[in-house]
Amino acid sequence: MKVKLFGKNLDDARPLLAGVGMEECDRDFELVIAHGGDGTFLAAEREWPGVPKLPIRDRGTAPLCPEHSCEKLLAAFVAGQLEKKELRKVECDYHDGRIIGVNDVFLHNFDRSSALRYRVRIDGVLYANEIVGDGVGLSSVHGSTAYYRSITHSIFRVGIGLAFSNSTEEVNHLVLAESASVEIEVVRGPGLLVADNSPEQIRVDEGEKVTFRAAAERGLVYGLAEFMCPRCRTLRHPNKLPFRWTPLQSK
Repeated sequence: MKVKLFGKNLDDARPLLAGVGMEECDRDFELVIAHGGDGTFLAAEREWPGVPKLPIRDRGTAPLCPEHSCEKLLAAFVAGQLEKKELRKVECDYHDGRIIGVNDVFLHNFDRSSALRYRVRIDGVLYANEIVGDGVGLSSVHGSTAYYRSITHSIFRVGIGLAFSNSTEEVNHLVLAESASVEIEVVRGPGLLVADNSPEQIRVDEGEKVTFRAAAERGLVYGLAEFMCPRCRTLRHPNKLPFRWTPLQSK
């Protein structure tokens, strides 16, 4: 099987490929092995959307439980033991383009010393005439365990999540239907639009509008439950209470 190896400390993973019948190559590959952490996986999906991913945590920077070494996960993949899942993405249309994220898309305050003021419409209906805060973003189900969770102290399992970061108004974080469309109008800005950990940053000026929604594209990933293993996470963050991630059942 032809694979693309991407990420950190690749010399730890590269010698293992031949033993499981994999060949590393830079073109016409059938699988991308994202060797690193969450950011490596997000970057791999951004670089090669639509190509199936096998995310494996890098033991050089993150301790792993005995079941999830690179050797065992590669063998499990070849044996057909890792579940293949689809990840729903989210997107944002802006003045002359679109950005897309596996986890989330966010409109932040451009000037960190000044709050962003913005208006929110959901499916064309005014939800809030003006909110003052650090920003607003839309999260996928997978992304609800990341930045969305740090803002809202919650996760969700269906739909898309709208989170308001450090707002002065008492507004509720919302979990919306996947068909929902959220328009954000910058009342006082500018704002800065980002997706996941992408280095791309788009300026949104006062009076401009952006639209958040679920994306049609989906990411294909093997071994997501193993990648999100709560035992491995406890080893990485020994002073935190264990967080158990339970994947949705495949459709």
